Amino acid sequence: MTSSSPLSKTSPSTLLGVGFMMLGVFLFSVNDAMGKWLVGTYTVGQILLLRSIAALIVVAPFVHREGWGRVLRPARPGLQILRAAGSTLEVGFFYWALSYLPLANVMTFYLAGPIYVTALSALILKERVGWVRWTAVLCGFAGVLVALGPDLASAGWPAMIAVAGSFCYALLMISTRILAKSGEATLIAWQTTAALIAGAVLAPIGWVPPSGFDLGFLGLLGIVSMVAHACVNRSLLIAPASVVVPYQYTLIVWAILFGVVLFGETPRISLLLGAAVITASGVFIFLREQRLSLATTASGAAATSGAPDAVQIVDRPNP
Repeated sequence: MTSSSPLSKTSPSTLLGVGFMMLGVFLFSVNDAMGKWLVGTYTVGQILLLRSIAALIVVAPFVHREGWGRVLRPARPGLQILRAAGSTLEVGFFYWALSYLPLANVMTFYLAGPIYVTALSALILKERVGWVRWTAVLCGFAGVLVALGPDLASAGWPAMIAVAGSFCYALLMISTRILAKSGEATLIAWQTTAALIAGAVLAPIGWVPPSGFDLGFLGLLGIVSMVAHACVNRSLLIAPASVVVPYQYTLIVWAILFGVVLFGETPRISLLLGAAVITASGVFIFLREQRLSLATTASGAAATSGAPDAVQIVDRPNP
């Protein structure tokens, strides 16, 4: 009877966490579809500029709560600048690729970002990655090649823009991991400000005067993105990451659905196969890292408490 009590207490929060994750993923997908529609009329610079203005308005109260001095004078400012630049390139490449490729194509390439993180963690952060995860990484790369399909030969450079953007996204996640103690408001403020500056520089080139409706739509782009981030963060606070993070891969489902319904796009079979391989590899890597993290924690706790029985459940740390 006592064993069912913790489950009954944690199940509602876990379900709520899954709900927040699904809502956040849906809002990100809506944001992407809005971006796809806007790049048909407006330049990437305009979108970056107006999106960032709206986002900064939303994030300003959180910056004020964290303290303007701490945000404006963070630790490791050089790395903050590099991270903000990488974030701006990632967003810019995303919208640039959307102006040439179907929504599902671009999203598929970006879903490979966490796979690149595993590979780059071994190279940049010197983290140990065992052969099991390296195999999953190689499978993920193979999925990217399958997803590229005929794009590699017939429309290679737009596809390469999306792939480059996904690498920038991976570098963004790596730098975020290093700067995790900086505070969320600091990280968001710096990357949003960098996008604003880039947009201000690029927007005059090919500027298209927006209508009142489109101006609101461009501003809504930044607000929806901020709310989506908040939903995902809330999900991770109230539910186990191992449960909710795999739901992020439903992004590809929404991308395909919005592409078909809103833009009349028909996904290729090779794209669907590649997306399936990338998703499977990404989920496997994430769950594997979670398992190894728990094993390391359990091993450390057992060594501290001197309880030898706990060690028996720990697998080899980096197989």
